[in-house]
This record gives sequence, C-alpha cells and structure tokens, in this order.
Amino acid sequence: MPLLTKQEKRKKIGISKYWFVKIPKKWLILSGQKTDLKNDLFLIIVLKFYLRHRLLTLFLLCFISNILGQSNHFVVADSISKLPLPNASIFDYKGNLLGICNSNGKSSYISPNNLPVTVRYMGFKEKEIENLNQDTVFLQENYFELPEVIVATRQKSILHMLAYVREYSSLTTYTDTIFLFREKMVDFMVPQDIKLKYKGWTKPRILSSKSYYHFRNSEGLDSVSDECDHHFSWSDWIGVNPLMPINENLIRTEIGSDTLKGKYSHSEIWNKNKDKIAIDINVLADTLTRRWVPDIKGYLKDNIDFENFKVHFGYENVTGDLLLPNDLTNYSFNIESVGRGHSLFRFNRPDEDYYVSTYAEVYFLDKEFISLKEAKKWEKHNFNTDEIEIYEAYEAPELQPNILSLMDRVENIDKQQIILSWKDDPRFRYERKKNNNFSLGNRMLNIVKGITGISSYKSNKKRKKEWKEFRDNWNEKRNSKKK
Repeated sequence: MPLLTKQEKRKKIGISKYWFVKIPKKWLILSGQKTDLKNDLFLIIVLKFYLRHRLLTLFLLCFISNILGQSNHFVVADSISKLPLPNASIFDYKGNLLGICNSNGKSSYISPNNLPVTVRYMGFKEKEIENLNQDTVFLQENYFELPEVIVATRQKSILHMLAYVREYSSLTTYTDTIFLFREKMVDFMVPQDIKLKYKGWTKPRILSSKSYYHFRNSEGLDSVSDECDHHFSWSDWIGVNPLMPINENLIRTEIGSDTLKGKYSHSEIWNKNKDKIAIDINVLADTLTRRWVPDIKGYLKDNIDFENFKVHFGYENVTGDLLLPNDLTNYSFNIESVGRGHSLFRFNRPDEDYYVSTYAEVYFLDKEFISLKEAKKWEKHNFNTDEIEIYEAYEAPELQPNILSLMDRVENIDKQQIILSWKDDPRFRYERKKNNNFSLGNRMLNIVKGITGISSYKSNKKRKKEWKEFRDNWNEKRNSKKK
C-alpha cells in the first residue's frame, strides 16, 4: 500500500486544516514504511482532546501517575547498617499475619484495605505503616539487658532455660476457620557435656499456657473459647539447637552479611553486628537446613505439603566460632502446611483439604547452669499449668487491639451458666422398664463379666464390626456414584 501525503490523509480522514496547524509534525507523521492510518487517526483524536481540555488532561495524567507511583510493596531494612531484614513479619490491624518478607527484605503484596500494617522483626522495635508511599521501612534495634548467666562448671554443666512464647495459628477449610492466640511459659534442658548420660529436652516443655480460640464459618458463626478438640499448632516442635558452627566468612569480621544458596533459593542468610548474629533459614530451600529443626524433620519426609517454612534465630554475646545455646536470646518461625501430621478420616468430607499456619515468637527470660541432680528434679516435677503465672518478656511488643478483644471475650465466658443452661438430648435418655430382671444372680453375672473382660471384648468386637460395615457401605456408594 503506497504512503499517503498530508493532503490525502486530511481528505480521507475528514479533519480540518486547523487541527494540523496546532499539532506538531513529529506527532502526526510516523517514521518507517509501515505507517498505519488507524494509528494516525487515534493519535489525532487524543491530541484533539488535549487541545480542547488541557486542564482536565493534566489532572488525569497526575492522578494516573500518582496511582502508578504508589507501590503495594516495601523493603524492610536495619536503620543503622541499611541491610535488608529477611523474613520480617507483617500483621494487619486485626492482628492477622499477612505475610513474610523474602530474602531481600521485600514484603508481599499489601492491600490498602489492610492498612495500617505492623512490621515486626525479632530484636528490633516494631513499626506501624499507615500508607504505602514509602519504598523502604527502617527498623530500630531493640536494646535490652539479659540476666547474667553463670559460667558452666564440672558440677553444673546442664543449661536450664526459661522462655515466654507467643503463638498465632489458624486452621482453615473451605467453610470453617479456627484462629488461635496462645501465650505459654516453657523451659528447655540442654546438657553441655557430651559425656553425661542425660539427654534433657531441646523441644519446649509447657509449664503454663493460656489459649484463646475464635471460631468462624460460612454460615456466620462467631464464637470464642479457651478449648478446642483440634490440635493443629506447630509451635511445640521447634526448639533449641545445642551447638552450631558460625559461617566461616563471618568469623573474622565485626559487621557483615553472608547468604548461602540452596537447591531452589536462598537457604541461610547470616547478619553479624559485632557480638550479635541473626540467622534466617528457609528450611524448604535445601536438605542441609533441616539441621536447624531436628525435632520436626521427620514430618518433612511424610506426605505433608509444606508451603512455607522459615525460622529466625537471634544470638548475642557471641565469642569464638560456635553458636552456643546460652547465647540464644530469641527465635521465631513461620510454618504453612496442608494438613497437620496425621490423617483424619471424615466420612462426610473425605477429600476436603485443611490448611494450617503457625507463627510463633520465643523470648528467653532466664538461663541457669544446674547440676544433674537438680535437672532430674525439674524433669520429674509435675506442673499444674493453671497455677504457674505467665511472665511477659520485656522486649515483646504490645498486643494488637483485636487480640486484646479476643482475650477479653474468652476470659469473660461464664462456663457455669453455660453448663446450667445446657439441655440434654432426649434421644440419649434411657427409660427403665418394669419387667427388667435385677435379681442377685444377674447382677453377680454382670460383675463377673466385667472383671473377666468378656463384656468389653464383645462390645469392642461388635463396634468394630458395625464400623467396618458402615465404611464398606459408604465406600460402595461413593464408588458407584463415580462410575
């Protein structure tokens, strides 16, 4: 198709000569041999609108540039070293965990409906973000004094550690959601001498606990409780590591950072600031990172689908080339999985997935080296979780208003009134018939059957038989529907 001249274009488009006087040539004449008349026409219409409504066009351009310039992401960094803080946690104004920053400190997508959000990183003061205009969020380091730890001796070579735990967990299906906030007092017993024939425990042992559940479903359920039949938390499986070697690139440096790459992504990010070391681990990046979570690595071999598994450890007063448990000041972790370590047979919804997420923060309150005799006394001591008081860590941030509201609702539950107002189901009532034979001989026979276990054996056999028949019939109906 031959190129058209200006006059031919004007004649074909039907636009007056006046508009071509106002429009610069470079806007009208497209370079190259593939000049399209439709493109020229569109450009002319846009410029014609601009000439008629210049102020409105400038306003629209400013509005669009403002929207495009506002990002829904930001980077979390240290205010002093300017280094990014990987795996920083982001909470919305309701106290729900929105996401975790990546290895470069960049946050996930944040909707304006969730503002204001709170950025939290252990060892730093949390910060509230009211708008998304800033591209970098700087956190200030949280300075606090830990209690003195007496150096281990030959007689006292077992480290006893007391810690305060905050946990945010949720169990979600397609129709139901259970949210859990829990505070706990836990302890650890870590032997320092390998020659001792005493293992202790590196997983947190619960001394005292308070749970606050919030139940919701698609039908509008909104109830709270301090008890739940489902145990879906991962917080009891992440503990203390006895001895861990320091990254070789950071042993001789006072301030520095190093990143270890795994098979799929960054596996470990080390940050050192004089005698403080922070490690962020992506457990799913490589099999070598499982050494940081020895108590839970068995679940990684099962059929549980872990979508996210990140751990953060903070150490202080580090000297030498080893990370010692008595230098550990805090740790946190975020786990997201499909399922929770056991198969649940639900005959009415067998194929429904349930999603579990746990975010927990552990703050160490006290550390003490004790003898083997004292450690065994602690191990055999039976604790009543209702009697031991929960001591909140000094460096722990304030709770969100929605969490405080949940705690207030649960603590104001009148259990006695609920029990008194409960109405029994008449279908479970048993009416005694007059023709029942309650003679002495039948009573003695029932006692003998109970002692020998005959009645229990028969009832269990009958129950298993009925349950097997029920499952077989149900599976048969299900297979017939599929066909």
